[in-house]
Amino acid sequence: MQTNELLKNRIAFVTGATGAIGKAIARQLAEQDFEVVLVCRNEAKASKTTMEIIKATGNDRVSYKIVDLSCRQSIRSFAQNWDGPLHVLVNNAGATPRTRQETSEGIELQFATNVLGYFWMVEFFGKHLKDSAPSRVVNVASYWAGDLDLDDLEFKHRRYSNGTAYRQSKQANRMLTVAHAQRLASYKVSVNVCHPGDVNSQLSNNLGFGGHETPDEGARTPVWLAISPVGQEKTGKYFSHMREERCRFGEDLQSVERLYNICVGYS
Repeated sequence: MQTNELLKNRIAFVTGATGAIGKAIARQLAEQDFEVVLVCRNEAKASKTTMEIIKATGNDRVSYKIVDLSCRQSIRSFAQNWDGPLHVLVNNAGATPRTRQETSEGIELQFATNVLGYFWMVEFFGKHLKDSAPSRVVNVASYWAGDLDLDDLEFKHRRYSNGTAYRQSKQANRMLTVAHAQRLASYKVSVNVCHPGDVNSQLSNNLGFGGHETPDEGARTPVWLAISPVGQEKTGKYFSHMREERCRFGEDLQSVERLYNICVGYS
């Protein structure tokens, strides 16, 4: 990949950066001369991953912040205390618990982490992204998406299945990308979403899958959207393997707006 000179020395956040794909995304951005902030929940893993990336890349402008990405107040506090710019936000953190769990704020864990975590990061860092424009958001989703039930997003009435909950969350990521793209376009903040690749990880293992692509291959499309001109020129689009693809979920604008407003209610 060729680095756009205008993107050098910019600041990028990567959520879930201790996981297989997240770590590869963070390292590849560090290789492209970004200042990279790993946004993670586990301090021991975050510290270890940070040092590994610095050693591998020679870029010492890699650090971490401890944030519970399933918790609204934790993300809000992070945003309130961040006084620097933010040029690229990569929403990547995910959870796939095999049983239904709730956060400390009483929200079903997978919906809170995979959907609201993305939503809150964009909402609470909206001013930083606008002030740092041209800037961009890259949401890591999946081609394995569907099963969204706007009347039962937290599985209070349906039987919980982590596969169904995951598919629902990835559909929601793709829909909310459209909602945020519409709201941020005039500020020169692009918002795109992608399928990263099939990587063997704890997340995929919890769903009963392995993976045939390496973490570096899985990181390729998110990083491309973070650094390429396409990632700034396009907005509200869905990509897979560095190609734009149709997303039928994002075309249902009535449901997109309904989902966005539901998420606002959690904020």
